[in-house]
Amino acid sequence: MVEEEVVVSVSLSLSLLGELEIAQKRILQRISALEQLLLLPHQQDNASTDTESRLSALLRDGGVRDFCFKRVPFDYYDRSIDARREILGAPTIHHLCKSIVMVNTQAPASVNDCSDRNNSKYYVVVIQYTARLNAENVKSFLYSLNNGKIPKKKFNMRLAPEEESLKLTGYEHNGVTCVGMKTDIPVILDEAIAKLEPDFFWLGGGEVDLKLGIRTSQFINFVKPFIVECST
Repeated sequence: MVEEEVVVSVSLSLSLLGELEIAQKRILQRISALEQLLLLPHQQDNASTDTESRLSALLRDGGVRDFCFKRVPFDYYDRSIDARREILGAPTIHHLCKSIVMVNTQAPASVNDCSDRNNSKYYVVVIQYTARLNAENVKSFLYSLNNGKIPKKKFNMRLAPEEESLKLTGYEHNGVTCVGMKTDIPVILDEAIAKLEPDFFWLGGGEVDLKLGIRTSQFINFVKPFIVECST
């Protein structure tokens, strides 16, 4: 009887030991999976830091001191403009701006790049999210900029295709900024932004979920944009 009880006890112990080993393996597998999940965002952050570091260096070298970068949630553009303002800590929704690449579709064949900032094939226009771009105002400005020497019909500014914008700037849609672009594209800043109080606005930071806040006066000194009343 005693021997049978010992055998049963040993069998139970071995069975429990086997179950513990299986449970331990499952726990270790879950820990490993969690480590992989935690590692992915970390790697992405390192990659995005390269963009932030590069642009920060360019800004500092250009004498800009009042600026900051902020990482936003992945669903940032699905949220209301009021929610986006809160995320960035902007004073008003009018301080949220965007950079868009425009192309002159009526430019003559000889105008095919950005070498002449007064008569460029492309322009980056920075406007508020709350404003509507007035392409006619941009057209009239460029006509006047060239002292009427180029017929007005040779200016027809339209939104550049996304793939063209990416090739020129190096930045994808919703990440476009006029700092550190692949191509030195002339910039047009909407006059309404130059008049903002306080004079600190937000725009794309080189990545979809990275935004750049910058002192307006320092932005103007660094980028040297044309300041134009180009929105309604």
